[in-house]
Parts: sequence; C-alpha cells; structure tokens
Amino acid sequence: MDFLTDITGIFSAIDFKVIFQLTCLALIVVAGPVVVFILANKGGDM
Repeated sequence: MDFLTDITGIFSAIDFKVIFQLTCLALIVVAGPVVVFILANKGGDM
C-alpha cells in the first residue's frame, strides 16, 4: 500500500500547468522555422 501512496505523492508534486505551458511554448517556437522551411520548399507559395 505504501507503493500506491508514493506514486500518488509523486503525481501530486508535479506541476502539470508548468509542463503544459512549456510544451505550448516549445510548439510555438518550433512552428516558425517549420513554416519558413515549408515556404522555401514550395517556392514561396502556400
């Protein structure tokens, strides 16, 4: 039973809001170069 209590303690200690915000930030930062790369491959036409 202590094992289950330890697992719940670990998940309650993780701040999922911060993880979600950092994930969104990473997606936004990566989106810029991806769009530029796609535009370069298509010759500038979307």
